[in-house]
Amino acid sequence: MSLLQAILMGMIQGLTEFLPVSSSGHLAIFKILFGVDTDTGILYDVLLHVGTLAAICLVYYKDIWKMIVEGCCIIRDVAVNVVLFFKNKATSEKKPYRRIVNSSYRKFVMLVIVSTIPTGIIGVVGGDAVEMASEILIVPGICLIVTAVLLFIADHTKEGDKLPKSVTYTNAFGIGIAQGIATLPGLSRSGTTITACLLSGFNRNFAVKYSFIMSIPAILGALVLQLKDFSEIDVTGTEVSYYIIGMLIAAVVGYICIKTMLVIVRRKKFTGFAIYCLIVGAISIGGYFYMA
Repeated sequence: MSLLQAILMGMIQGLTEFLPVSSSGHLAIFKILFGVDTDTGILYDVLLHVGTLAAICLVYYKDIWKMIVEGCCIIRDVAVNVVLFFKNKATSEKKPYRRIVNSSYRKFVMLVIVSTIPTGIIGVVGGDAVEMASEILIVPGICLIVTAVLLFIADHTKEGDKLPKSVTYTNAFGIGIAQGIATLPGLSRSGTTITACLLSGFNRNFAVKYSFIMSIPAILGALVLQLKDFSEIDVTGTEVSYYIIGMLIAAVVGYICIKTMLVIVRRKKFTGFAIYCLIVGAISIGGYFYMA
């Protein structure tokens, strides 16, 4: 992989991760059409996602910090309740247990955890299939057309009003399944999960926030899965520098695109992206049969 290819892939990742047009699909198409070989499977793709994860953290740092604090408090209160359980069993005195989910941010944390469970299961079970699908041009083409359909649905979905307190764990689990399926190249993760949130009755701004923040544990999990085999990968110092440059570019471009996405969702302007996905998907499918 050349420096130019690394830079272009970083730009593609930053542009397409948060705009609902599928970063994985565009990266797959780019690598197939231009014969890009990263020599490390999808490790570079995952590292690019880490770059855009940094953008999420910058935009939502206040929410993320509060969720970290409340997450630690949840662990503390669970531990206290366990101790109280055994004390209550051992004595006649029955002390009251602490309420675990007692604020919106605690509920937010629990919802993200619930969403991460099906995403993680699908990611582990289907990881090899996703990697193989990324090498077949027709797959991102078909998935981009599916993304277009989802975006049309999102544009015509009635405005919801659900915030963390009124979102159910069933909603969260279903959105987690949607995120897991969206690991297929060509299925926009943001487009798929935001559509799932809107269909579940989420407030539009919260749908975007939830979609982006719930991606953090999924991206970190994918990184851990890739890095466990890192010692077996032969990567030169030059390639590492290319990877870092690509990650930085993805982070900067991604930050700009998150801000853009917030405006798009508020104004219900997905139609243009849906048409774009239809066109690129059709071209990809045509390219597959042309190259066959």
